[in-house]
Amino acid sequence: MKRVAAVDCGTNSIRLLVADLDPATGELKDLDRRMRIVRLGQGVDRTGRLAPEALERTFEACREYAGVIRELGAEAVRFVATSASRDAGNRDDFVRGVVDILGVEPEVITGDQEAEYSFTGATKELTGGAAAGAERLPAEAGGGRREGVAQPYLVVDIGGGSTEFVLGGDTVEAARSVDVGCVRMTERHLVRDGELVADPPGEEQVRAMKADIARALDLAAETVPLDRARTLVGLAGSVTTVAAIALGLREYDSAAIHHSRIPLAGVREITHRLLSATHEERAAIPSMHPGRVDVIAAGALVLLSIMERTGAEEVVVSEHDILDGIAWSIA
Repeated sequence: MKRVAAVDCGTNSIRLLVADLDPATGELKDLDRRMRIVRLGQGVDRTGRLAPEALERTFEACREYAGVIRELGAEAVRFVATSASRDAGNRDDFVRGVVDILGVEPEVITGDQEAEYSFTGATKELTGGAAAGAERLPAEAGGGRREGVAQPYLVVDIGGGSTEFVLGGDTVEAARSVDVGCVRMTERHLVRDGELVADPPGEEQVRAMKADIARALDLAAETVPLDRARTLVGLAGSVTTVAAIALGLREYDSAAIHHSRIPLAGVREITHRLLSATHEERAAIPSMHPGRVDVIAAGALVLLSIMERTGAEEVVVSEHDILDGIAWSIA
């Protein structure tokens, strides 16, 4: 077993995984897995720069993670930075801060690399043909477990600034990253001068988001044959939050969410509910993370648009994603 630490720094959140890995057996044992909402991508779509307060929130999380990594004695650390830091003109400030705190340089990976790591993390347990823990959840909970999943998979990682589409089976066949995500859509269409322009959003804002997402799906389809997939696998906070709501969880429970399957009708109902809710109503949802309250409606709309475009009748939800893929890349 090799003990590694992986950090995934995205547009909305920064996450840490410290795990013991056995490359020979494919076993990954979590020692510590945590997430902080830091909104690193705050204003990047508008200004092209990382905001000072966003950098400080991110560095504060890095200091916490450095303590965990030291305490658990990871042999190797890899820090991967995604969409927001790819786009920012002052990303050197970000790099220097991370090196000072963690002693490793953040790797600003390409969208294709991001897609590959997401696919590896999401499907390593599925490639045998059945998800681990295949017991069925009660029908009234709004979803259930996959008793078997068919290849090829279409893995969609809906992040804050970008969404990755990866098609494959045992290996990646095609991948594309497009600039549509929960934070980017919210800031582009629902926010002006740092404040929500409409709460809940009006029909005009929703139509504009749908059009933006549709154009992004057209771009993805140029590279990835979206209609070839037999199983849609959804990753990241927007997807897992929709799953938590569909399952009626009183608090966020990653074990219950992992490998749950949420039908199209459930995703459609929840998306419409979120788009018609006020900030206070969204915040009152028991499983809602406070950092996702303002961006979850846009994230759910991205998921719904993907399902409607691909014809997927359900989404298999994975709690294992790019973070696990980064860890495996170390091993």
